[in-house]
Formats: sequence, C-alpha cells, structure tokens
Amino acid sequence: MKAHRLPSGSWRVKVQVNGKSYSVTESTEDEAIYQAMLIKTGRVKLDAPAQTVGDCLDEYIRSKENVLSPKTIYVYKQIRSIHLAEIADIPVSELTNPQIQAMVNKLALRKSPKTVHNAHSLLVSVLTIYAPELRVHTTLPKIPKKIKQLPSAEELMKAIIGSDIELPCLLALWLGLRLSEIRGAKKSDITDGVLLIHDTIITVGGKHIEKHNTKTAESTRLLVLPEHLQSLISALPEDQDYLTLLSGQAIYKRFKRLLRDNNLPDMTFHDLRHMNASVMLALGIPDKYAMERGGWSSDKVMKSVYQHTFTSERQKVDAMIDDYFNDILSTKVSTNNQESR
Repeated sequence: MKAHRLPSGSWRVKVQVNGKSYSVTESTEDEAIYQAMLIKTGRVKLDAPAQTVGDCLDEYIRSKENVLSPKTIYVYKQIRSIHLAEIADIPVSELTNPQIQAMVNKLALRKSPKTVHNAHSLLVSVLTIYAPELRVHTTLPKIPKKIKQLPSAEELMKAIIGSDIELPCLLALWLGLRLSEIRGAKKSDITDGVLLIHDTIITVGGKHIEKHNTKTAESTRLLVLPEHLQSLISALPEDQDYLTLLSGQAIYKRFKRLLRDNNLPDMTFHDLRHMNASVMLALGIPDKYAMERGGWSSDKVMKSVYQHTFTSERQKVDAMIDDYFNDILSTKVSTNNQESR
C-alpha cells in the first residue's frame, strides 16, 4: 500500500474495497497508510466514496455531450485526462485554492499560457456546480500578445493561383470560409451561383464528423460565388459533390508547403479568414455587411435581426470585394502571359 504526497504536504492513499474506491488523506505518511489499512481490513465503517474532482469532471462532460460540439467534448476529455490529472483523485469537498495554484504552477512549466487558461477555465466551470462554496482565486500566467507578420493578399494570391489547393484557399481568403465550412460545402448547395453555407465537417480523434449545422447561427449564410470560383468548381469531376475531398490535415500540410515553396511568412490556414476580414476593413466595408459575409457573431449581430442577404447595399459590398480580388487575379494572369512570351 503506497502513499502519495500532495502539493499541500498531506499524504493520500487510495483503497479499493468491493470494487469501490476510497481515498484517505492524513498529515503524515504513516497515519495515511494506517487509516487505509483499517478500511482495507474492514475495521472501520465505510461511508459512500467521496466524489472526487475527476468524478465531477466526468459528470460535467457527460452532461454537455448533446449540447456542445464533438470537438469541444474531445478537448474537455483531453484536458481532464492530461492537464487536470494531478488533482483528479482529490475529493472535491477537500479541494483548496493552494492545491489549484500548485497544479497551475506545474502546468505552466510545460504548457503554454493559453493551455493553462483553458484547463483552469474548465475546472472553474465544474467547481461552480459541484463545489459552489469554494471561491477560486488563482494567479494565471499572462497570455502574450501575438503579432503576426502576414504577407499581403496580393502575395498570397500569386502563390495560391494554379496550386493544388487553389479552391480551398480562395474560399477562405476571398469568401472568408472556415476550414470546416470548406470541407462541408457541396455543389448541391449552389443555386444560381449562390452558395449556401450550412454543413460542416470536422475531425475529432481521427474521425471525420459531418454536422448539419454551422458554428453559430450567424455562420449559416448565403454567399455569391465570384466567376473565378465558379469556374474552379465547374472544373471538378462531374460526380464529385463536395468542393474538396481533402481532409483538414491534408489541406493544412499543403498550405504550409505552399508558403515554404514561395518564401512567404509562416501562417495558419485560418489566417486566410482573418485576412479576408482585414481586406474588408481596408475597403471600408460596413461592419454589418462584413459580419454577414463572414458569419462572425458579435454583440452587434446578436442585437439585430438577420435581414435580407442580398439587398442593393450588400450587392455593392460583394462587387467591391470581387473587384479587389479580380484585379489581383488579372494582374497575375497578365504577368504569366508576359513571362511565357
């Protein structure tokens, strides 16, 4: 029978009796082992096993399975099993702020500040329900501000045009689609050159999951397909309904290779969506239409009713953005023609 020392200095021994787990915590190692032996030999009356932090985490995650996305549930389970393992066996009624702080301190030594914040956030959500009397006060590492040096849209377009991931990249850069939306988009979602974004495909634990809904209510939207994108879609095999058959990982790897091959600064595929927002900002597109095109949710959007998608003003917005990218496209084609002479 082995005792484990806790960050608080106390000692804990776990005992299995009739298939149930019991935990003994004492100030000294010898006392913890002695009390555990009394339980093991049946010389003390057993109460119901104390609910541990791990039990509460498991129960909380199970309660959210039909509400949150599969990816979020998967991340919660990873956090519970990896990042919160140190305090999982502690009875939730005995958990203290020093123990939480000690766990955070150790986690901060090997994980990023963002990971620490995510783990702590999940823990606090659980404790709010299962240990409401515990006022959690934790000092967390500061999340540094990231400043990315992204290439211009012109530089990216020159690299993207003609590549094997031209369509997925332009759907993100030109129309602001998320990767999951690109993977879920189909030809059958297009009517008279208008693409309905309403399905997504995500990968969770190596499994590809198709969802018949988007990230937020605002993400379900209609987008006019520019002529160039329509031509790329028309060139797809006739029996292929999905706009891309590549997995998210395959698209990501090819995108990274495309950046390296063209000596462009490193960036994520999702940064293409952010660049789409930057282009709209630079063009002076009103927030209302930028949010509508990109499917971003915000307080402004939440307070307003989702109105007609293709008003005359929205059509002007689409034309401005299409003109911007078409100018880049025509310059690229013109340059290629001159070089081939």
